[in-house]
Amino acid sequence: MTETEQRMEEATLGGGCFWCIEAAFKEMDGVVDVESGYSGGERAHPTYAQVCSGATGHAEVVRLRYDPSKVDFNQILDLFFIVHDPTQLNRQGHDIGTQYRSVIFFHDDEQARLARAKIDEIQRSGRYGQSIVTEVSALKNYYPAEDGHQDYFELNPGQPYCQMVVAPKVEKARRHLDK
Repeated sequence: MTETEQRMEEATLGGGCFWCIEAAFKEMDGVVDVESGYSGGERAHPTYAQVCSGATGHAEVVRLRYDPSKVDFNQILDLFFIVHDPTQLNRQGHDIGTQYRSVIFFHDDEQARLARAKIDEIQRSGRYGQSIVTEVSALKNYYPAEDGHQDYFELNPGQPYCQMVVAPKVEKARRHLDK
C-alpha cells in the first residue's frame, strides 16, 4: 500500500438515487473513487431488485474514498446537502421508499460528530424551512451495486432519467464547486 492509499478516508452517504449522488461527487477534487452500493439493511449481498422492493432495509448509497489533504469531511457534507433535499422522508422527488432515504453512515465517532453538527448548523440556518430528516447511523455493512449501476450517468448521459434528474444535480454540484 502506498503512502497516498494509506491517507485515504471513506464516507458512505445516501440521498436518493445513487446515480445522482455518484455523479455529483465525481465532480469534487480530492474524491478519488465513488462507488454505488447498498447499506443499512439486514440482507447480505442484496440485488438492486431486492433493495427496490423496500424489504431489505438497505438504502442506495455511495461509498467515497477521498484524500483528506485535499478535501475534508465537512466539505463532503456541504456538497451532500446541496445535491439532495434532506427534508424529504424516505424519498427524493419521484423516487419513493426507504431505499431513497437521506442518510449518513458514519465510519467513526468523528464523522458522527461532524455529521450531527452539520445537520444542527443547517437546521438553525433555516435554509430549508423544514426539519432535516437525514439519518445519522453507524456503518454496519456495505455492498457494492451491480456493475450496471457504476458510473451510470457517465455511461448513459442521454437516458431520460439522467437528463431530467441526474444532470441538474451535477450542475448544482459544479456551481457549488465553481467548476
